[in-house]
Amino acid sequence: MYFTLAFAVEICYNTLGMTETKALQLNPLTLAFVGDGVYGLYVRTYAVEHMDVKASKMNSYCRDFVKATAQAKAYRAIETELTETELSVAHRARNSHPYNKAKNASGADYMHATALEAVIGYLYVSGQDERLGYIQKRAMEESI
Repeated sequence: MYFTLAFAVEICYNTLGMTETKALQLNPLTLAFVGDGVYGLYVRTYAVEHMDVKASKMNSYCRDFVKATAQAKAYRAIETELTETELSVAHRARNSHPYNKAKNASGADYMHATALEAVIGYLYVSGQDERLGYIQKRAMEESI
């Protein structure tokens, strides 16, 4: 299926203001899928703003933050800061049955990384931008 840029932008704008109730009804792996992209973009944007190096160097830097082991470490560090709703999303994601297997991480790390991504995805689709920024910043601080 072919998607146009306009269609992609429309999807982003339509989901950004999704109600919390509707966002909570989404499959936790769908939230993790969205969260993976959102967090990856956040890390890349941070790298562009703070680094004056070649793209290959930035890619290496970013990869260290978005790999499952780093995300799992970040999740464990910030878990106590999550709200009840965020913990519920994380718990559902951790207990889900992913279609993929962890390539370079333990199963536990992979599931904790999925939990972090689901929380980020939930915050993004429900339009909680301030909280999203805080969680992403904390995740980056704790992941390395």
